[in-house]
Amino acid sequence: MAPPWLLLVFSLPAKRATERVAVWRKLRRYGVLALKSSGYLLPNTSANEERLEWLAADIRKHRGEASVLHVTGIDNLPSPQLIRMFNDARNGEYNAIAAQLKKLGKGRSPSLGTPPQWRRRFQEVAERDFFQAPARARVEQLFAQLDQRAHVSSSDNSRKKKDYQGQTWVTRPRPGIDRVSSAWLIRRFIDASATFQFADDPAAVPAAIPFDMFGAAGFGHRGDDCTFETLVKHFGIDDERVRSIAHGIHDADLADEKFGSSEAVGLDRVLSGWANQGISNDELLRRGIELIEGLYQSK
Repeated sequence: MAPPWLLLVFSLPAKRATERVAVWRKLRRYGVLALKSSGYLLPNTSANEERLEWLAADIRKHRGEASVLHVTGIDNLPSPQLIRMFNDARNGEYNAIAAQLKKLGKGRSPSLGTPPQWRRRFQEVAERDFFQAPARARVEQLFAQLDQRAHVSSSDNSRKKKDYQGQTWVTRPRPGIDRVSSAWLIRRFIDASATFQFADDPAAVPAAIPFDMFGAAGFGHRGDDCTFETLVKHFGIDDERVRSIAHGIHDADLADEKFGSSEAVGLDRVLSGWANQGISNDELLRRGIELIEGLYQSK
C-alpha cells in the first residue's frame, strides 16, 4: 500500500526571491499544508505527485534543492489531525465565498465578482478539497438558491420583454455614445425588430417608447446610472460582456471615471466626428450600432 502523504522540501538561493514567490503561489493553488517544522504536505494522489515532481524540477532549474518524499506518517501529527487541518483551510476559503453569495442573495452586489466568477472560484477550491470539508455543502446550497432565484428572475424578465416587442423607440437627434449603445442593446437583447425615430420632445411621437430623453417617461438616467445601465437593470440582462461595456459607456457618457474605463471614449469621439460631418441621424445610429457590436464581439 502506497504511503498516504507526499512531502515537498526545498530551498532556493536568497537572491531567487521572484522564483520563491512563484513557487509559493503554486503551492497555495495546489492546496498544500505548510508544516511548521519544514515542508509542504499533500495527500498522495497521482495528480498531486505529478504537480510536486514538476515543481521540484523547476526549483532545481533555478539552482535550488528539492525533494518529494513519500511519507507514511508524522509522529506529532496523526492523520486525523492532518485531515482536520486540511479541512480547516478549505472551510476558510468556502466561508469567504459563502459571505459573497449571501450578499448576492440579498440583492447587494459585492465589491468583487459575479455569480459565474464565484462559481469558478468555488470550483478552484473544490479541486484542492481533498477530504470534503463541511463548509462545502453550505456553498453548494447557496448556489442552488441563487440558481432558483435567477430562474424566477429570468421568467420575470421574459414577461417584461414581451411587452416591448415590435415597438418604435424614440430618442434625441444626433445620438452619442449612450444613445447608440442603448439602441444596440434594445435591438440585440430586448426588441429584435425595434425601429427608431428621433425627436426633441417625446410627445412628437406619442406611440413610441422614449429612451435617453429629458423627462420621466421611458428609459433614461436613473440615479447614478446612464440610460444603457438603466436598460440593463430593468430588463435583467445578465451578460458579462454587456456588463463590461456598460462600465465604458457610463464613464464616456458621464465622465465621472466611476469605473476607470476608457474603451468607449474613443467611440464617442468617432460619433461626434461623424455628427460634425452632417451625417443623418439614421446613419449615425446605424454606424454606432455597428461600433458597439464590434466592441461586444471583441470581448
